[in-house]
Amino acid sequence: MSDESSLAFRAVGMMDFDESPVQTTPLEWFDPSTSSGQVQPWWLRLSFHDQPPLLFLIQNGFMKVFGESVFGFRLPSVLLGIGAVYLLYVIGRKLFSERVGLYAAALYAITLNGVYISRTGMQEAYVIFFFLLSLYWFLKALENDKYFFWTGVAIGLGILSKYTAFIIVPILCTYLIFFRRDCFRNQKFWFGTLIAVLFFSPVLIYNWQLYKAVGYFDFQFSFIFGQHPEVWQVTPGKEIGSALDRIRNFPFRLIATNSWLFLSLFFASVLTFIFRFFKDAKIVLRKYALLLISFVWLIALILKIGPSYRFLTMLTPFMILGVGIFLAWLNTRARYATIFVIFLTLVFSFEIAYTWNNQIAYYPIGPQPWFSSKVRYENYNWGYNELNAWLEKELEGKMPAVVFNVKYKFLEAIRDQATQKAREQFRQPYPALFVYYGNFDQGPKLWILDRLHIYHGWPIISVKTYFEYLQQNGFDYYERVGFQYLYFINQTNIVSFPGMEQLTQREIATIANQRGDEVFKIYFSEL
Repeated sequence: MSDESSLAFRAVGMMDFDESPVQTTPLEWFDPSTSSGQVQPWWLRLSFHDQPPLLFLIQNGFMKVFGESVFGFRLPSVLLGIGAVYLLYVIGRKLFSERVGLYAAALYAITLNGVYISRTGMQEAYVIFFFLLSLYWFLKALENDKYFFWTGVAIGLGILSKYTAFIIVPILCTYLIFFRRDCFRNQKFWFGTLIAVLFFSPVLIYNWQLYKAVGYFDFQFSFIFGQHPEVWQVTPGKEIGSALDRIRNFPFRLIATNSWLFLSLFFASVLTFIFRFFKDAKIVLRKYALLLISFVWLIALILKIGPSYRFLTMLTPFMILGVGIFLAWLNTRARYATIFVIFLTLVFSFEIAYTWNNQIAYYPIGPQPWFSSKVRYENYNWGYNELNAWLEKELEGKMPAVVFNVKYKFLEAIRDQATQKAREQFRQPYPALFVYYGNFDQGPKLWILDRLHIYHGWPIISVKTYFEYLQQNGFDYYERVGFQYLYFINQTNIVSFPGMEQLTQREIATIANQRGDEVFKIYFSEL
């Protein structure tokens, strides 16, 4: 329902294009159809106009193995989430104690935000994993400087996943300035820095070449450096309100994305830290310095870019470390071990139930924020996946017999490749036209309908376009083109339009969501 669909759509073909009319891309600008026959520059494939390339590369590889599916593009996030569980354990153990590491790992495995972000194909799962990996190898490097090389690798991969991962650099540098300035004189430290730059170099080359060609950087860098090119006057995702709005929204978004019990434990850990700080400030600050520095920089970043749900997930591992410290401290001071075990069991049981209710169950039950969370709407069950499953089954073993012309040469090449591949698989030509009508969310529409149209050549148009073509070319236009069958995908509970009865004479399928509500009706007619 969010940027996840745009990322996955582009990852299918490693193509920097997602049908956006307000955020065109260099792939469109330099297409031979729009640039007087000019050949597309070689550097266009190094990155994407709004994001670095690593997520796209990984999702592309997984979808080649597991198919063009939600499972295919989400599986990497799941594996990285599992990796983050282990990294929290080893970081907690190295910074504090074995018990802190175990509590932190267990909590991340079951807490809402950790599970939520690890089950979606968005970049934050990658950022969190490489952030924690950088932190772990950094801690190892403070003991053995050869690990500065691996720290550079992790940082480079993190920034190659998403630009916000750059926040790890000021976090680690701040720590070194206060506690280990000798590292700045270590050659291996600078070698690790060079490694990070080399990993990120494709994006740097892309931006340098883009600047030479058009006079500005990519979508994100141009915004950072105050450039406002005409092609990106509309900047989706940048409408985040004033600084006061972001500060005011921060606690409410935090409440919306975490269980009340987890937040209570976190604030208890903050109060415990304050109490211990006033007892021995110097020792406490030294012991928790890296955790505190991480919090300060991450909160500053989130207040700068806006406290959206997915950005707040970057705070979760560090909040969990804080709770792990608190639980370990509570354990050592519990007079009766049985009482503490019961308390811990209740905490973990509630977190599992809360997360299950908001992420695994088809629909959450209970009032917000006590039993359900607003983060559920990031991947709510609206019925789009059921529509996708029906279309895939209906088109199994078939290929389009008639295709529409496309605007760009690169889209024409993709369509021709898809047609050739379908022939090699002995798919049967099927002269069908698909027409849709309704209040489609743009994310699912991109993944379900536009993906079939762009990557597989199926002729899919809106009902408005359908009638416009008839008006312009005559009532028998589609028969003359070669179509023999027409599918009409109609969203239910929506106002009808004049002429709709022409398309709804024979209903062949009803698509229901997981709750059993009818959300789409499919009609079929022969032309």
